[in-house]
Amino acid sequence: MNDTASVILAGKARPRGAYPHVRRAGDFLFVSGTSSRRADNTIAGAQADAMGTLTLDIREQTRAVLENIRDILASVGAGMEDVVEVCTYLVNMNDFGGYNEEYARWFDGASGPARTTVAVHQLPHPQLLIEIKAVAYKPLVQESAGG
Repeated sequence: MNDTASVILAGKARPRGAYPHVRRAGDFLFVSGTSSRRADNTIAGAQADAMGTLTLDIREQTRAVLENIRDILASVGAGMEDVVEVCTYLVNMNDFGGYNEEYARWFDGASGPARTTVAVHQLPHPQLLIEIKAVAYKPLVQESAGG
């Protein structure tokens, strides 16, 4: 990946618009808003029983979102340890506790990224409870000029 490039990752849910999963700009990687949507368009953390009653799980959705971000970053040679900022969008701030518990399994307050969490009216699918966008810092490997 050169110093400005975009990637749409195979095996992940296709973006629902004209944007990549991740874009590099110099030493920074910008991960587009990521949900728990799978490549087959099902939603991790959304289950319907035999009667059609839907159960949505913020912990499972948060874990799936962070796993998706991890995989997206890995595709460009970066990892979760390179994340310097996240912005999280929750449909319901009552889910903050469950989201925060799962988030703490991935990051800690001392060395983790800066974070903003906001409530939004809705996300692009009615079963989505959460979306996260991230910025990572991963310097490009510079080839030496010789000498």
